[in-house]
Amino acid sequence: MTKAQWVVDASHSEVGFSVRHLMIAKVKGTFHAFEANIVADPADLTSAEISFSIDLSSVDTRNGDRDAHLKSADFFDIEQFPALTFKATAITKTGEGEYSVTGDVSLHGVTRSETFEVTFEGTSRDPWGNTKAGFSATGAIKRSDYGLTYNAALETGGVMIGDDVKITLEIEALQQA
Repeated sequence: MTKAQWVVDASHSEVGFSVRHLMIAKVKGTFHAFEANIVADPADLTSAEISFSIDLSSVDTRNGDRDAHLKSADFFDIEQFPALTFKATAITKTGEGEYSVTGDVSLHGVTRSETFEVTFEGTSRDPWGNTKAGFSATGAIKRSDYGLTYNAALETGGVMIGDDVKITLEIEALQQA
């Protein structure tokens, strides 16, 4: 394949996260509104241009009260910082269809370099003749690195909310003509 413009098919894609809760379990959530600008040859991502944006108001942890708290000034402060953005700065091939993608993550007014492991899952044609490509990505960020420090100490030791946030992406992208 050659380098082409790709658009995320949001109905077949997911942005998820998980974080430790009470030191004993994980709370998982998703973001329903996100978009990406991808210019790439999916068979060789090393020269790809990738940027991603997540609308933080679309957070969904299956608990309305918790979602409202996440949107508040205690966490995302979506009135002041409505989006999380990512722009790739370096892409290294680590194996067949496997890449380390480093880029600038901007969240809550802070921008830091983070690295995600990305797998190219392949391409296919849908029943209407459109070319689609699949990508999976995993990574982690520390909440405290972005000024997201809301927490509570537990009487049994530890804290209510973990600092490490695991991020997963399952992306199906449509090649533009």
